[in-house]
Amino acid sequence: MPALVTNSKIWGEMFGTKEMHFLFSDESTTQLYLDVEAALARSQSKLNIIPKEAGEKITQAAKVDIIDWEKLEKRTSIVGYPILPLVEQLSEKVEGNFGQFCHWGATTQDIMDTADILQIRKGLELLSKDLKSISDALEKIVEYHIKTPMAGRTHLQHALPISFGYKASTWLSGIDRHHKRLEEIKKRIFNVSFFGAAGTLASLGEDKGLKTQSTLAEELDLNVPDVSWHSIRDNFCEVTGWLAIVAASLGKIAYDVMLMMQTETQEVAEPYLHGRGSSSTMPQKRNPISSEIMLACSKLLREHHSSMLDAMVLDHERATGQWHVEWHVIPNAFLVASSSFNSAKYLLEGLEVSPEKMKENIYKTNGLIVAESVMMALAPKMGRQIAHDLVYDCCRESIKNNISFIDILLKNKEISKFFNEQDLLKMIDPSNYLGAAPTMAQRLLDKRKLP
Repeated sequence: MPALVTNSKIWGEMFGTKEMHFLFSDESTTQLYLDVEAALARSQSKLNIIPKEAGEKITQAAKVDIIDWEKLEKRTSIVGYPILPLVEQLSEKVEGNFGQFCHWGATTQDIMDTADILQIRKGLELLSKDLKSISDALEKIVEYHIKTPMAGRTHLQHALPISFGYKASTWLSGIDRHHKRLEEIKKRIFNVSFFGAAGTLASLGEDKGLKTQSTLAEELDLNVPDVSWHSIRDNFCEVTGWLAIVAASLGKIAYDVMLMMQTETQEVAEPYLHGRGSSSTMPQKRNPISSEIMLACSKLLREHHSSMLDAMVLDHERATGQWHVEWHVIPNAFLVASSSFNSAKYLLEGLEVSPEKMKENIYKTNGLIVAESVMMALAPKMGRQIAHDLVYDCCRESIKNNISFIDILLKNKEISKFFNEQDLLKMIDPSNYLGAAPTMAQRLLDKRKLP
């Protein structure tokens, strides 16, 4: 087997969890095809379209252990699709000559699309659990650090003080929206596919065809769509779009964590595990492995979704090649997403936070991070622009002569006319200039607890 990162013995679960690997394995995928064939037979037995016994016998035979894999591979490479070769083997294993009633009135895409929907549903269930854990971990961080001051950064430079809980609350707000998006998506994608060769159900006739469709949907706990979606693929594209935007949100968190882990910053660290993130030559290294995986996965999933957008542009009632793109993209997208979600869960549940380093970093600029506070206090007394220019000059002097901001302010006669030392010390205390950051973070927490 080639050493692709999604199926390599070397990389293990770094690019796909065991549960997701199993779900998208040949065995699980083929069993889902068989499950759909069995459900179809049971549905048509109930409707007396095929003999009642046929549904029972086909269901009994529809187990993945009947498959001759070498034969299935050879026949699939000839036919171009796996369903006909699969039905051939299934039919041979059904007792009592009832195998002839397999796949009655269906087309290959009906079986594969419906199986894909079942697989996606299971995949989203797995991802939802990790996403819930990510939310829970972030909520704890927000609650604990809601007033922990740190340097807010814009353009990679100190901007104004914020709290770490506030920063984490912005991460959490995006994850909460992803939960809501998923619930909306579920209403649109969990639809059965049973439409026949050209999507018209002509082989069964209108009455039997539509009854089979609705009964099959009931058997599989799926919805009945209004019309065929053989060549209308926005549903699958919406799924990979959701995977991509969630991974992008996790990639943003990862990027922030990596920057905060830099030697010069050291405000947070990934969970400690002996040997994790080690260098082959530098014993002191503790590289941000989980964050790196999350960032890589976010890039990969954007590429996968781009492919799915291309695959939406189909010809007429059946694709001539674009459909095949989905066979590659959907399994790989779910594998990569499972890695991203799992890495984020591990990272956030064990994130090490250093309030001491955050405090130390705030004061690296000798108090300049709260220059706006002084400017806004002076503005009502002398006008905003004059106050801005005065404080700007103070900042330049502080930087040029490496003098603390408070000392520059105290010796400025224009400023000392309005504020004494105690006023200024209070004004330039970063913990006094968090604005509404803690309140907004708390507002998010409060809304999350509403029913």
